[in-house]
Amino acid sequence: MGEVSTARAERLVNLVLALLSTRQYLPAERIRGIVPGYGDAASTEAFFRMFERDKAELRELGIPLETGSNSAFDPEGYRIARRDYELGDIDLAPDEATAVALAARLWDSPDLTGQARGALVKLRAAGVEVDDQAHAMVEPRVHTEPAFAPLLAAVQRGEAVRFDYRRSDSPERRTRTLEPWGVVSWRGRWYVVGHDRDRDAPRCFRLSRISSEVAATGDRAAVRRPDDVNLLDFVAGTSVSDDGASATTARLWLAEGRAAGIRRHARVLDRRSIDGEDGEVVEIELQHPEGAADWIAGHGPDAVVLAPDVLAKAVLDRLERVAAHEEGMR
Repeated sequence: MGEVSTARAERLVNLVLALLSTRQYLPAERIRGIVPGYGDAASTEAFFRMFERDKAELRELGIPLETGSNSAFDPEGYRIARRDYELGDIDLAPDEATAVALAARLWDSPDLTGQARGALVKLRAAGVEVDDQAHAMVEPRVHTEPAFAPLLAAVQRGEAVRFDYRRSDSPERRTRTLEPWGVVSWRGRWYVVGHDRDRDAPRCFRLSRISSEVAATGDRAAVRRPDDVNLLDFVAGTSVSDDGASATTARLWLAEGRAAGIRRHARVLDRRSIDGEDGEVVEIELQHPEGAADWIAGHGPDAVVLAPDVLAKAVLDRLERVAAHEEGMR
């Protein structure tokens, strides 16, 4: 990864850590002075352009920023609320951590470990109230894929790439040439989305199945992402996943105001009460139903599977195993 892309990746990690590690709303100007990487901006205008691009990228990766003010006299600021991302006692599937996936995976990268940890020290030195428990929230759960850094660099440079790719249903490896539009996390896995020159169509590829080094090919600034493409929606809405598994449509009941991780990818159908508790019936497309059972079970009583029956039984089985384990620990 080139110097420019490395600097941006470090800056994004530092920004996530800053906003996650404080209960205060941090105004843009204070972020400029605290977060390493923003101080290099040549002017105020350049900083705000850089900051707006970074905010948009974090939101696209599933990390929504909360805006507000510390008092009526303070300017608008930003933070990442812990309540939106903190995991419960159950050991949840990696999907629960997608909101902080960028920070967790980059933190786990050997290239960025020192900078990420050093960012917290700089925050404390600058007088920002740092929540020590937030450090544990972003302890790496999934290692960064080797293809992540070169793909991110290629996206930033607007370069096409070439790599060997292995499908799950075949040991054969094929060389693919892709015009990458972006890298996103979906259900605990990293995907690169772009225009597949070999198929002459948009495609997404799971990074864990890239079996070679990612090589840049062609001129810089030659690849541009279409304005009407939402990368996360593209990955989530693919009718057949890249490993050949057909998508499954499921109906769930979600407790009102809860199970935000599921709501982000679901469509509300109706309102319904279960056992006196208000909620909504939603519909969601699941690319990997077998893994979705762990993900849904992690929401406990806030998510109830209505259909299909096989998914409902799988979720119930996992909840019963958790209950039996906890009973055995008493």
